[in-house]
Amino acid sequence: MSSEAKSLLITGAGHGIGRATAKLMAERGWIVGVNDLKEEFANEAVAEITAAGGQAFPVVQNVATIEGIETAVAMVVEKTGRFDGLVNNAAWVRYQAIPDIMPETLDRMLQVGFSSIIWGTKFAAAAMDPERGGTIVNVASAAGFRSAKNSMVYSGIKSGVMGLTRAAAVELGSQQIRVNAVAPSAVPTEGTAKHRSAERDAKRIANTPLGRLGTVEDIARAIGYLLGEESDFITGQVLSTDGGIGIAIT
Repeated sequence: MSSEAKSLLITGAGHGIGRATAKLMAERGWIVGVNDLKEEFANEAVAEITAAGGQAFPVVQNVATIEGIETAVAMVVEKTGRFDGLVNNAAWVRYQAIPDIMPETLDRMLQVGFSSIIWGTKFAAAAMDPERGGTIVNVASAAGFRSAKNSMVYSGIKSGVMGLTRAAAVELGSQQIRVNAVAPSAVPTEGTAKHRSAERDAKRIANTPLGRLGTVEDIARAIGYLLGEESDFITGQVLSTDGGIGIAIT
């Protein structure tokens, strides 16, 4: 693989937003490490990218563990000879009423959706060239701004992701590392299907100024913007990618 092309790791990239972002960045000439816990998902995404002429390779690691995310970053460096970008996209989500929250649910959601970003940022920053720097994009959520019932853990984690983003941007700026986040509203994916219904989707569409749900491609383009040179003076920001629902009075 070309050592001149920029390389990045996308966690949870076997499907959904991660996969769409992997495809987009490969189209733009980046070498993409496609992470997923399930080997078949990572391989399917890589096959789709390479069939279209892009460069990608599977990174089958459990990024919810410190060992897994450290190894994932190291695999990108070993494969490409450099490390230019990280998209912290992996998540594991359960919606539960407060009386029903269990330790195992809380622990897993924190490990996948919060701790992995801390460790990923640590190892990615260490792997980036001290002169070139790099970019980190975290996937937050509109739920970090406003919440629904049964989402205390999820909303809390996504609010925390925004805080991590700002703090990392301040600390890593001197290393020319930019850290930003996107905050999508509800986006139909394989992972969100069990939490959606036709009635709920219709309500969201009615309350969204742009009159539709977002797509994985919408979010991928926002992530691509924050990874690219067009945003090279932007850091510590959370880009709402929600069709305007967050600012609408309903």
